[in-house]
Amino acid sequence: MNPALPLLLLALTGAAPTSPSARGLNTQGFRLYQAGRYPEALERFQASARESPDYALAHYNLAATLGVLRKQGLVCEYSAHRDAIVEHLTQAVKLDARRLARAKEDADFAPIRDTLGWQKLLGRSPAREADVPVLLRQVSWFGPGVGVYGTLRGLRFGPANRVTLWTKEVGDDGTPRQKEARGRYTVRGRRVTLRLEGRAPLEGTLTESGALTFPGLETFTDSPSECEA
Repeated sequence: MNPALPLLLLALTGAAPTSPSARGLNTQGFRLYQAGRYPEALERFQASARESPDYALAHYNLAATLGVLRKQGLVCEYSAHRDAIVEHLTQAVKLDARRLARAKEDADFAPIRDTLGWQKLLGRSPAREADVPVLLRQVSWFGPGVGVYGTLRGLRFGPANRVTLWTKEVGDDGTPRQKEARGRYTVRGRRVTLRLEGRAPLEGTLTESGALTFPGLETFTDSPSECEA
């Protein structure tokens, strides 16, 4: 399927009334996107959203283009961070609920499907205890970053109550190498217990705001550390 089709369909279906200038900028952005000129398309969509902040289509297309740039590895060059993509997509859905159905089929949003923001768009929330087990499995969890090395630790929760703690260790030559510790986990309400091989059990909590905190380990969120000097 033509990768530009989701944007083409959106361009044809229209959006809430907005200024001709914003619509013109969005149309320019679509044509640039279709031509694979994503940085230029991004500029037009950003300008369109600034011109008419309530223009759902501009926010959607902006988010989708950031998703493409992220997949191309251009995160730092264009601030294609996961939270920025989620922010604009969420705004688009708030302005026009139809955008969510399209986003579910749009490959441009693959980089954010393992975020809390995406899960919230699907109706799940860390504020509901019943959603905690699903959120643990569906979200990628990252610890704090350290300068140019970025995030040095993360958690992956899998099926059958399996969990992996991955850690990047930086050698004397400055090269980070990843190690993994595997084990199992249990959930009771908001409480999460990790039983990793060779370690004492770790007790943590998924807060209502979506932070996964383990005293003696650290706090994990859905945002990796990126583009730090």
